[in-house]
Amino acid sequence: MKENIKVHGQLKGYLSWPLLLSLFLVCANIAAGCVSHIGGLVMLPFTIGYLAVAMWIFLYSRKRILGGLVDFSAEYAWIQKQLLTGLALPYALADEDGRIVWANEEFRAVTALEKGNWKNLLSMFPEVTKEDLATDEDPVKVHTVFGEHRFRMEIQPIYVSSSEEEEIQAVVSQQKLLAVYLFDETEILRYRQQITDEKMVAGIIYLDNYDEALESVEEVRRSLLTALIDRKINKYIGAVDGILKKIEKDKYFFAVKQKYMEQMQEERFSILEDVKTVNIGNEMAVTLSIGIGMNGDGYAQNYESARVAIDMALGRGGDQAVVKDGSRIQYYGGKSQQQEKSTRVKARVKAHAMRELMETKDRILIMGHKLSDSDAFGSAIGIYRIATALNKKAHVIINEVTTSVQPMMNRFLDNPDYPEDLFLTGAQAAELVDASTMLVVVDVNRPSITDAPELLKLVKTIVVMDHHRQSSEVISNAVLSYVEPYASSACEMVAEVLQYIADGIRMKSAEADAMYAGIVIDTNNFTNQTGVRTFEAAAFLRRNGADVTRVRKLFRDDMQDYKAKAAAIASAEIYRDAFSIGVCPSEGLPSPTIVCAQAANELLEIKGIKASVVMTEYHGLIYLSARSIDEVNVQVMMEKLGGGGHRTIAGAQLSGISMDEAKDRVKVVIDEMLQKGDIS
Repeated sequence: MKENIKVHGQLKGYLSWPLLLSLFLVCANIAAGCVSHIGGLVMLPFTIGYLAVAMWIFLYSRKRILGGLVDFSAEYAWIQKQLLTGLALPYALADEDGRIVWANEEFRAVTALEKGNWKNLLSMFPEVTKEDLATDEDPVKVHTVFGEHRFRMEIQPIYVSSSEEEEIQAVVSQQKLLAVYLFDETEILRYRQQITDEKMVAGIIYLDNYDEALESVEEVRRSLLTALIDRKINKYIGAVDGILKKIEKDKYFFAVKQKYMEQMQEERFSILEDVKTVNIGNEMAVTLSIGIGMNGDGYAQNYESARVAIDMALGRGGDQAVVKDGSRIQYYGGKSQQQEKSTRVKARVKAHAMRELMETKDRILIMGHKLSDSDAFGSAIGIYRIATALNKKAHVIINEVTTSVQPMMNRFLDNPDYPEDLFLTGAQAAELVDASTMLVVVDVNRPSITDAPELLKLVKTIVVMDHHRQSSEVISNAVLSYVEPYASSACEMVAEVLQYIADGIRMKSAEADAMYAGIVIDTNNFTNQTGVRTFEAAAFLRRNGADVTRVRKLFRDDMQDYKAKAAAIASAEIYRDAFSIGVCPSEGLPSPTIVCAQAANELLEIKGIKASVVMTEYHGLIYLSARSIDEVNVQVMMEKLGGGGHRTIAGAQLSGISMDEAKDRVKVVIDEMLQKGDIS
């Protein structure tokens, strides 16, 4: 065997060194003979002796050296095998199908694998897929669980040509094996979980209607009401080993460990419903809002996230909890209708702030949402009146005129009382933007559905006025934001601001009609989301020339729209005995979304219906209009589909799916809300 061994590379050169040195000595002897014959002759016997020794070493010792190398390699291979077999790291070899062909002692001990009884990786570790086994170059990492241990498995392809191992001799011809390593992550994951569990979560609690609730009870019993509320909140936070600090009469700060958050979320923050049970004769149930910040870079960031969350909870109408987990936002509660605030202090403050901003600008741009409706148009006209009263140049941005807006808009076109450039497209408005331009956004607070989203990036001074509940998507760069979910419409809010922003502002009849129409449409003739201040705003508009009959005539349906609405109602499906889901035909309709919303309102008149959803196809999208009276929060429903709105009026847009698939999605959301208790 040793005689058949061939050597290569550096080892071959090393074994040939006697011959190479002999050749060098012969050359030196010849050179010496050329210089001196006597010297060459004297050196010749030594050269011959050296050659003899070199040949002996090359021929005899070479075999001994090769024999020693063979013995060393055999011992090295045995040592290598013993090291691999006894390696503390679980290690195995598998074929391309995942069948284990060899495993070291640690792998067999961890997996309780008997020698000779090899199993398949796919059956042992469900997390491993056939795609993981098909890897050619890059190692595949899979997190798996076996027994009570958690492992990170790495699968590395290796290629072989021959092997003396009996266990893998059968698969050598396949040229490819899979090296499988198991790294025990049990302890490190447990420590990581402990660190996560011990993180501080910051929270803020606001009593939504503290003042109103106190006013509804006798003065001598008010302290008792406050004490009972405090006790409820203290007990709730104390049950999760948290700390609570009352910072104002209606505001609290608390801190809990993150490990209790899962429990609180599973219970959907039971304090929201529990605090409503406090009743000592108060006519109004107490509601609260909770904002929670977690998984920030530090305590300060968690607190700031809690502040953002509580603002969102209040902006969405209160009576709910908002959890801001890094960039992810979750909502809980929001079942109650927000109580109307009797004071107008906030409206007055916002009006004065808006006036100060307008006075510093030369041009005012006013924008609503895509496919403007009566509320967006009317509130934009109201802001236009404010701007002109302050001697500012103003423009209303409308990219697409819907049939619901066209009759009202016609009263402003070709009217000598109004400039020709009153209405502009988004592209036209973008050309006018400069440092002295202000943008007022009405009836929308989501940047993606504004009529010209590009203006939000161009204009530095932005004011937002909206009555829709806030979602996670908000206009973040607004200088002034006035969002009041209790309001029936944006027109109602603008009507209040009109009364405070300047003395003696008189509206023209067309302007008053436009704003009055916005209130009428959004309240469905004063039946939805209507409070005392809604009627006060309507009375203000009536005093400024709004005509009820004239507005009613403007919004009569034509026969085609009426038939489409009737078809949507006739085709409506009653789901779960309480939800009507209909489809409105869009063919031939100039504004099918308007008809869709009207059909949703009509379906609410059916006895036993808690909520209605009507959908229609328009411009390649499926538009959903959702309506309810008081039992279902359709805003939460539509948010789950990527939309939003009010508690009783909401909508969404779906793309890339069929009408039947849209129906199925609505049903899935309804089932989910029923299961979680979001729908009573």
